[in-house]
Amino acid sequence: MEYGDRQRPPANEESVDRDPAWDAVILHVDMDAFFLSVELRERPDLRGVPSLVAPLGARSVVLSASYEARRYGVRSAMPLAHAQALCPNVKVLEPHHEKYREASREVMSVFREVTPFVEQLSIDEAFLDVSGSRRRLGSPAEIARRIKDQVRQRTGLPCTVGVAATKSVAKIISTRSKPDGLGVVAPQETQLYLAPLPVRAVWGVGPKLADRLEAGNIHTIGDLAQQSPERMQRWIGSVGPGLVQLARGIDPRGVETERTAKSHGVEKTFETDVTDEDQLHRELIALVFECARRLRADDMLAGALSVKVRDDRRAVRTRTMGLPRPTAAGAVMKTAAAELLEALMIERSHPVRLLGIRGERLVSRGDGLVDVQDALFETGVETVEAPADDWERTDAVLDDLRQRFPGSMVQPATLLPRRQRRSKNPE
Repeated sequence: MEYGDRQRPPANEESVDRDPAWDAVILHVDMDAFFLSVELRERPDLRGVPSLVAPLGARSVVLSASYEARRYGVRSAMPLAHAQALCPNVKVLEPHHEKYREASREVMSVFREVTPFVEQLSIDEAFLDVSGSRRRLGSPAEIARRIKDQVRQRTGLPCTVGVAATKSVAKIISTRSKPDGLGVVAPQETQLYLAPLPVRAVWGVGPKLADRLEAGNIHTIGDLAQQSPERMQRWIGSVGPGLVQLARGIDPRGVETERTAKSHGVEKTFETDVTDEDQLHRELIALVFECARRLRADDMLAGALSVKVRDDRRAVRTRTMGLPRPTAAGAVMKTAAAELLEALMIERSHPVRLLGIRGERLVSRGDGLVDVQDALFETGVETVEAPADDWERTDAVLDDLRQRFPGSMVQPATLLPRRQRRSKNPE
């Protein structure tokens, strides 16, 4: 069964909702147009107006769009110029990522007050296992409504909640209940609910796989559920049997409370292709220190580093280097990053359209002394030596300064304008 947030559930819905058949209760909570919703807290005049969040620039892409803008065809990851062509009157707001991270922390704290079993998927969505919260907080629908109300009261942000017995169905129902909705699929109604939905709704079925399935006359989830797992494996490979199980409402995956991010990175698309080596190096250093700052903000350390470049023909190349120990020190990471960039450009020199840096093989700061020896022996992965302790203490001081004085411009000397560097270092 399914109902919207602004509708009262049918009288028999509550009795079904309390049915002991709910052996497990999984919620998928997804914030609605998250970046834009955060911005609208300070721009209430734009509520109900087509608007989006995107950095200003010729090559910018849409990060978040209002539902009013989406009616014109505007979507996330769309080039900003295309979005403005589709919706000429759309209001463009520049992003403020620190505000989004803070809002995310507030939202996740609301979730953890309800249940300790929270699996954060991204900055704006999470799975919650509330199976053990029913006696204390009521039915699954009541818990979901409580979460929506608490998130709205504490943060001023809207969210959509999907409630089901499995993760995959909870995610499907939340997607189909947007925006600002609440949807419930009781265990005994799962197959009846799934059967008529398009096969593209299955979690893990992307556009290419969906096209292939539809070409094979599998158009709905019900069509997929009727297939033989063995036939599907022969046809589309190892993912086939798993997709059939999901289509039948079977998903044994639980909420992983210790889920750890596999990587953490930042990248920049240049308005004009960069050809100057000094400028490229300065851009790299800026990205490295921002990546390191984000790692520290999340109490994470990187055991490896990768650098990505995209040339003027949109070809992308990446190189990775293992670090001797996990770190979030920008000064240590920049040494490895510089070597990786040099290797990429020696391999093939070209104008650079996009430059990216990513910390990989992450561990939590508390596990910073975890042995990463096995990571260093992987084929084709180089290692770099660097004294990290002093730099990590320095970074901790700088982080404290930035927190106390948000407007301060503490940064590596390499990033100062050339005139300032000369005045600081007279011949």
